[in-house]
Amino acid sequence: MTKAEAAKVLGVSVGTISKLVSRGTLDSHEGKPYLSAVLNRLINPQRTGRPSKTSNTKKGKASDDRIKPILKWAGGKSQMLDTLLSRIPEHYNTYIEPFFGGGALFFALQPKNAVISDSNPELINLYIQVRDHVDEVIKLLRTYSNNKKQFLEVRALDWTSLSPAEAAARTLYLNKTCFNGLYRLNRKGQFNTPFGKYKNPTICNPEALYAASKALASTHIICGDYRTVLAEHAHANDFVFLDPPYIPVSAYSDFNRYTKEQFSIENHAQLAVEFNRLHSIGCHAMLTNSNHPLVHDLYNSYSIEVISTKRSVSCRSTTRTGEDTLVTAKPLPILIEPPSPDSPLRLSEQVSRYPATRFMGSKQKLLTNLWDVLSRFDFNSVVDLFSGSGIVSYMFKAQGKQVISNDYMAMSAVFTKAMVENQDTVLPRKKAQELLVDHGTDDFVTTTFKDLYYSDSDNHLIDVLRANIKELENPYEHAIAMTALIRACIKKRPRGIFTYVGHRYDDGRRDLKKSLAEQFLENVEAVNVAVFDNGKPNRSIRGDALRLTGVKPDLVYMDPPYYSPLSDNEYVRRYHFVEGLACDWQGVEMQEHTKTKKFKSYPTPFSTRAGASAAFETLFERHRDSILIISYSSNSEPSKEEMLAMLGKYKEHVEVVPVDYRYSFGTQRSSNANRNKVQEYFFLGW
Repeated sequence: MTKAEAAKVLGVSVGTISKLVSRGTLDSHEGKPYLSAVLNRLINPQRTGRPSKTSNTKKGKASDDRIKPILKWAGGKSQMLDTLLSRIPEHYNTYIEPFFGGGALFFALQPKNAVISDSNPELINLYIQVRDHVDEVIKLLRTYSNNKKQFLEVRALDWTSLSPAEAAARTLYLNKTCFNGLYRLNRKGQFNTPFGKYKNPTICNPEALYAASKALASTHIICGDYRTVLAEHAHANDFVFLDPPYIPVSAYSDFNRYTKEQFSIENHAQLAVEFNRLHSIGCHAMLTNSNHPLVHDLYNSYSIEVISTKRSVSCRSTTRTGEDTLVTAKPLPILIEPPSPDSPLRLSEQVSRYPATRFMGSKQKLLTNLWDVLSRFDFNSVVDLFSGSGIVSYMFKAQGKQVISNDYMAMSAVFTKAMVENQDTVLPRKKAQELLVDHGTDDFVTTTFKDLYYSDSDNHLIDVLRANIKELENPYEHAIAMTALIRACIKKRPRGIFTYVGHRYDDGRRDLKKSLAEQFLENVEAVNVAVFDNGKPNRSIRGDALRLTGVKPDLVYMDPPYYSPLSDNEYVRRYHFVEGLACDWQGVEMQEHTKTKKFKSYPTPFSTRAGASAAFETLFERHRDSILIISYSSNSEPSKEEMLAMLGKYKEHVEVVPVDYRYSFGTQRSSNANRNKVQEYFFLGW
């Protein structure tokens, strides 16, 4: 390389490079310097390439368990750790810190995959040596003592003329014994902080150094400009922590002098541009700086917090308090380019194996439209808050996503337990046939629902199946058998609902002519066919969507009950009998006085306009960090405009995609023949 290039790497003048070459400190070839072993390792470290893609998870370590930085460093973040740790995403790919300094946050987190860098070659050499040769560094440190004579002798040494381990030990020694631990270079790039006159500083702390070495073991350590490092290493879902030299807020503030070069106002403006780029490519980005008006101007589109701090490094004790700003930006979802007409994004064939059934609000016929919308986003995990028939949760699973499927209906949770959470368990036909054998029953269905929905023999068989299914110990076999029983009961019921008694809607269809036993066995086989393993830990939950907390998926899908003054969204009224089967009528309030022997409906905010609005506000705010997709109907309230306004409070980008659709179940309070022909809306927020 040229002398100018070497000078830039070392942070010294070209004249100094010439002297180093003439003295032999820097090897050269035909008058052109090339880097000695220590500097070559800084530019070409042994560990190259991007770390493995195992995700980091925020550890949230107690303060007593955190590794402390091995250096005292201007602008160190030890005072802010609790605040910083609370703002870090739960899951991310690679931890990246390009202004590493003392590395307080890194050592507190101890991420599995990390890229750390700094423009200070002496500092980077220290971390490489602690990572790779900590025993040698400790051995050398033990030769130093706390006296001014040795301090001045060591300070006068040219670190680039030393072995890498000697240079690292020198850096640590000077940091522990200089005035206030301040790393400061003059314009020639020479360390010039005076002796600290401490009584008994800890020059060598083997325990701390071994802990730091362990934390750095799998870390990619680079000496270089932050823009180069981020351009090469930052990708979607990485966490990038930026702690640049602060913008001075007083005459005595100067965090610029940790290298010879200054970090100017123009540099800060360039950093803001890079912050925007990181946000746009899907990184979790966090930045600290002084509480200067320019910081607020540069980052006014992001969350900015002002935090009172205490400085551990300052030449004046009166300036050791201040205010820092913390800027955070959660990643924008990555939008995928729309597929070309020649190669459309298709649903997996596995989706077609989900057994079809009549279910109010089912999205079975809208899956292609829905996936056209969903496939615009790059996401891996999803929560289906209102799973209903389970078909959308199953579609997500078939498309390779990690799925949490939730619904307050027990029958819905049974469906997704059997076919979404379940990865490989099937119910053998012989075992299913054995469930049809009478071993004694409680006759609950036989007596409670006599002459309402089924014949006496069918009621008795339902009781037999109920009793035998309870005895199944495997939870997935239990879910498969119960799903098959529920589906058999729906198929044996004209229109598949329980809002009336008798058989007045019997249209002679094939399903109605089959015996209940045949229906049960056929549905066991249908569910067995749907079982598959997508390699992800999927879950089925029965719960209130408004109380589901502690989950932070990439995407949240909502298909809630649609409120309309022209119709009802009473799932329990329609399906109370099979819902009772799913929960064995436990925890429900039977209404014996009703003709249908239904039980009291579950409480839901979606039974009123005001309740629906409040519920959407709660859900949008709670899941604001996820991509939001909401299925909705044009005849529902709140209106489309109101939904867009609510969603816009929490999402930077909002869109609605309309789809013409006719529902299987019409409204109950209007004589309009086209009352069930509506537009389905897909609201998108990201």
